[in-house]
Amino acid sequence: MSGEKLQSLKAKESIMIKGARENNLKNISLEIPKHKLVVITGPSGSGKSTLAMDTLQRECQRQYMESMGMVTDSLNKPKVDSIAGLAPSISVGQHVTNRNPRSTVGTVTDIYTYMRVIFAKLGERSCPSCGTKVKPPVQGEEGSEPLALQEDEEEGYYQQEYVSCPNCKHRLPALRMTHFSFNKPEGACSTCSGLGTVASLNMGLVFEGDKSIREGAVTLWGGMYKEYNLSILDAAAKHYGFTFDGDIPLNQFTEIQRDVLYYGVESDEFIKHFPDVQAPKAVGKGKFEGVVTGIWRRYQEKGGDQGSGEAELFHEQLCPDCQGAKLKKEIREITVLDASITEVSAWSLEQAYEWLKRLKGDLPERELGIVGPILEDLPSRVGRVIDVGLGYLSLDRQAITLSGGEAQRLRLASLLGSGLTGVLYILDEPTAGLHPRDTEGLIKVLMQLRDLGNTVLVIEHDVEVMRRADHVIDIGPGAGSFGGTVVGQGSLDELMEQEQSVTGAFLRSEQQRLGKWNRRKANGQLTIEGARLRNLKNIDVSLPLGCLVSVTGVSGSGKSTLLFELLAKGKDKVPSEGYDHLAGFEQIESLIMVTQAPLTRMQRSNVATYTDVFTALRNLYASLPEAREKKLTSKHFSFNTAGGRCENCQGLGIVTVHMHFLPEIEVRCPVCLGKRFKEEILRVTYQGKTISDILDQTIQESLELLKDQKKVAEQIKLLCEVGLGYLKWGQSVKTLSGGEGQRIKLAKELGKKTTKRTLYLLDEPTTGLHPIDVERLLVLLNKLVDAGHTVMVVEHNLEFIRASDWIVDIGPEGGTAGGTVLASGTPEDVSKVEASYTGRFLREELS
Repeated sequence: MSGEKLQSLKAKESIMIKGARENNLKNISLEIPKHKLVVITGPSGSGKSTLAMDTLQRECQRQYMESMGMVTDSLNKPKVDSIAGLAPSISVGQHVTNRNPRSTVGTVTDIYTYMRVIFAKLGERSCPSCGTKVKPPVQGEEGSEPLALQEDEEEGYYQQEYVSCPNCKHRLPALRMTHFSFNKPEGACSTCSGLGTVASLNMGLVFEGDKSIREGAVTLWGGMYKEYNLSILDAAAKHYGFTFDGDIPLNQFTEIQRDVLYYGVESDEFIKHFPDVQAPKAVGKGKFEGVVTGIWRRYQEKGGDQGSGEAELFHEQLCPDCQGAKLKKEIREITVLDASITEVSAWSLEQAYEWLKRLKGDLPERELGIVGPILEDLPSRVGRVIDVGLGYLSLDRQAITLSGGEAQRLRLASLLGSGLTGVLYILDEPTAGLHPRDTEGLIKVLMQLRDLGNTVLVIEHDVEVMRRADHVIDIGPGAGSFGGTVVGQGSLDELMEQEQSVTGAFLRSEQQRLGKWNRRKANGQLTIEGARLRNLKNIDVSLPLGCLVSVTGVSGSGKSTLLFELLAKGKDKVPSEGYDHLAGFEQIESLIMVTQAPLTRMQRSNVATYTDVFTALRNLYASLPEAREKKLTSKHFSFNTAGGRCENCQGLGIVTVHMHFLPEIEVRCPVCLGKRFKEEILRVTYQGKTISDILDQTIQESLELLKDQKKVAEQIKLLCEVGLGYLKWGQSVKTLSGGEGQRIKLAKELGKKTTKRTLYLLDEPTTGLHPIDVERLLVLLNKLVDAGHTVMVVEHNLEFIRASDWIVDIGPEGGTAGGTVLASGTPEDVSKVEASYTGRFLREELS
């Protein structure tokens, strides 16, 4: 057989990569079998994502666009000699892309759209005239009267129909899908416009009535800005012919003076005083916006973003009319099978699934004919979401509140429904935030995708997923420049026999580590009584101090509610409606909470600036003889301020190019070539390296260079200990995953070296960590506990859980079926509790 034929035959069976050298990849070549479940594993930062996302996924997109005749200049070819046998690819990452407060689990999965059809076709309501139950008639039956044809943006053209009450003949408008949408005026509660919450401005934070404006009556105005606004108000008063005095107390203002200050010259409140006077056209002539009007405008422009300065002036509460249900009262009273659409939306998906099955069984033939196709498709759609371990979610849960792992699995469930074949799916750690009990359901979904004829490539650290994979590729042996080679491949059993394999070595040594823990004794305790926030069922929990404590349970069982919403607030001794009593905080001097919330949304914040290492680096470079000679200060070595930075890219190293009809792309700055600084700054070197060179180094690589800088060297060692040595100093913190962000926060806190008895609360710190890195993290956290501190962690990682001193297991299920304490004690104690899922998995781990 000729070489060409052999090559094409191989391309049908596998994806062949030759000479991949993107980022830290060391010119690797490998074959990935097609139509299989393939796991890429290895230590954090070894090059897994570079291989899967930056090389494979990018080349798939580039080749696809090229085959469609589209210009691909914006998509750089990855550094690889060749890739043969590629298929169209779909990558499923962990970033929550939907930030719209109106998006819910129901709307992003389309399940709510189907529900709206069911309620529009079958909804039963009371006649407002006589109270008789009115059902929608079937088309062509007596009782429906078609009227004029009208247009509707959602349903094209429809016949506006009315339905007659069978008893008193009162006419009711026929139900349509739009009536059940909280994003349409027909259905949305008019008080909150379908948001479920209303925001009110706390006027007491904006105005102080007993002061004049010059004395600070408007709390947001200071210095020159106060005088500037007073001059506009004076001009407005002259324009309309009234006086405005900035020296009299606010509570002595006339109605006209107060309305112009609060609401501005273009508001209805002010116009009513001067209906015939034309408003001034320019600010200098008195065009004043109004303090309250301006605050509301900025708040709405930022979508009520908590990061905006205006957000803290507002108080958000449940809508008084719909109580968070988002729909009009008359819509909330329409029922199908004795439940309203708001009730079904508030149930867990598991409850909604049972209701749908009951509905299908109870419907008479006549009505089944109307919604039969929907009742065929909808239960399987909901079932797929339950299969990926998200049965505890409700349809009305805001999409913005989902974790990265939840958002990823939700997308997986919808991909399964598409029925595509011949596709390469690339997944980034789908087990993140998943209890071992739910991993089984996820593996089932991945296998279904594979069995449809797709190639499923998963970046994963979970040993159970590796065990069930058809093929495992192990990248390593270390992170950053110490990684980037294939150290093993084959089945998991085959990896254990390969000398070079990092994952194989870990699994071999795992056998020797069993049963080697000395559990610590408690040194005091925190007790919370009557915890009942969200789904917690009025529980009492005792948590030992001076220990490593894991709070466990399936996703949605109530772990985070207990630790981060109740316990964390106890330090401030804020009385809470969520519990009866909280005791033991007097034994804690400091509380440090490290969650997976994004570190910052600022593009300029990078690993070096966030960890404060950059300040030390700037001072170091400013102290060098060459810098002193040129009179350069630490300010010149900052890319955030004018002086030494490249002004073309404002010190970012990249510039944004407008693409006309396509999304903007970022390219390397043509002036500084991505180095961020002016030429004269780059002439100053420390041991042959410029400040730009250090920003391009990984944390681990820079240790040798900076080992004599004591404070910086300590911070570098801490970052390496939490498994982040592979990050580059200049990497934007916006690009970090939730787990990486959390560990960088942890390293920053640990660098402060407190002697106070501290309680550390952590949210799944093992997310994104290879088992080897989990061991390193455990060493670090145990050092903290040995120094007299307490570490409490929400965790699913069995390796971490079995190494804890104490476990509190919450469950048994997620959502309404969770919220009770199933087991509490050492891992050995919990492993004996039959009702605990965590206990069952621990039993296997400990045996």
